[in-house]
Amino acid sequence: MAKILTVDDSKAIRDLMVHILTEENHEVITASDGVEALAIARETTFDVALIDVNMPNMGGLSLVSKLRRLDDYQYTPMIMVTTETSDYKKSKAKTMGATGWLNKPFTAERLLAAVNKVAG
Repeated sequence: MAKILTVDDSKAIRDLMVHILTEENHEVITASDGVEALAIARETTFDVALIDVNMPNMGGLSLVSKLRRLDDYQYTPMIMVTTETSDYKKSKAKTMGATGWLNKPFTAERLLAAVNKVAG
């Protein structure tokens, strides 16, 4: 199973993702914003990142851009998990290096399908 970093400023969302993903035997690391996630990424590696777009301190798009500059994360799948639906934000996320997009609210099935698609 995959080692997954979940980054969201909402504890409820982080807890939900942990619950869903650990039920499928994934190892989950959580961060509450991009600054915390970047610090974690410098200490350990992960197979997939699930990243909220709008967070305090460092948002998801900046986080993806910074992670892509680190050797260990040039090819790591990064899925934006967000309430944002604008085509502009989706395009910007892709330009920054995001692999995919999952809209909130999500079901357990949709979250697992997105992870399984990229963790393959």
